[in-house]
Amino acid sequence: MSQERATVLFVDDEERILRSLRMLFRGRYEVLTTTSGHEALKMVRERRVHVVVSDQRMPLMLGVDLLRQVREISPVTMRLLLTGYSDLQAIVASVNESEIFRFIEKPWQAPYLLDVVEQAVRIATQEMAGADTVAQIAAKITVAAEVRTAAAAIPSPQSADKVLVIDEEAATFRLVRELLPEQHDVQYATSVEAALAVLAEQDIAVVVAELGSSRNDDLIGTLKTLKRYSPATLTIAVNGLAGSTGLIELINQGQIYRFLPKPLSRELLRRSLISALERYRQMQAAPILARRHAVEEPQFAPSSLSAKLMTYWRRIRDNGRARQGA
Repeated sequence: MSQERATVLFVDDEERILRSLRMLFRGRYEVLTTTSGHEALKMVRERRVHVVVSDQRMPLMLGVDLLRQVREISPVTMRLLLTGYSDLQAIVASVNESEIFRFIEKPWQAPYLLDVVEQAVRIATQEMAGADTVAQIAAKITVAAEVRTAAAAIPSPQSADKVLVIDEEAATFRLVRELLPEQHDVQYATSVEAALAVLAEQDIAVVVAELGSSRNDDLIGTLKTLKRYSPATLTIAVNGLAGSTGLIELINQGQIYRFLPKPLSRELLRRSLISALERYRQMQAAPILARRHAVEEPQFAPSSLSAKLMTYWRRIRDNGRARQGA
């Protein structure tokens, strides 16, 4: 019996865009298209959909709102946002609310779009394999804690539940330390080198990184490369970036888990820590879930660093390989 084709759903309010996408993906997957966000949600409720690719600027339902609801209905479905607008607010929402896999800018490059959708299909197919229903998968990938309840408690710490705060000033560290129970091991680094020294020796569950400093490029490059070697480590990025391009790269190449603007909201940071620690535990229990945090090849080149920093990177790389092979 032939293997069932994966299903990919494209949502865009322009029929000409949908025609182009149907032609591009024809013969590869079962392709569904619609101009309606509500119709897309109906499809996701009624059948198994591996990937949803949605435009952002639609008249009745924004793409981030659609993908947020897709996440609630079918958490295993991979979500991609397609847009030609550098809308910083939408990009932030795509991280914090929709947890998208990739942010794709228009006009797209066909080889790139084909490759990204193929990656997303492969991840969703692997997670669905052996499951009787999508609901069984959804039980593993629970919706983030902050959308379930605002009164959720910080999970009880376990041996691997360590948090690293990277910030030149101690304010964010003090806030994280205050929000987490004393049993949680919260590390603090004021530089990229100090952070790498911690990451080379310890398994870190969550990194809280302040991006608004003089060594911004080094830190962003570090976060991108870290995700390749340690996909289960989740990053909460704090502060604004100069433009939307930097944040899009952090989504695609660093898979940041949450983006929090300054001044920091205590409640928003608390919920983000809850969600990140919970997701980390899910990936520890089911390592296959880390695959949805796969990243693109970053532009950052560790080879340009000093011998001392390269030693740290080798340790991080080797530790990551050991964890993935365990």
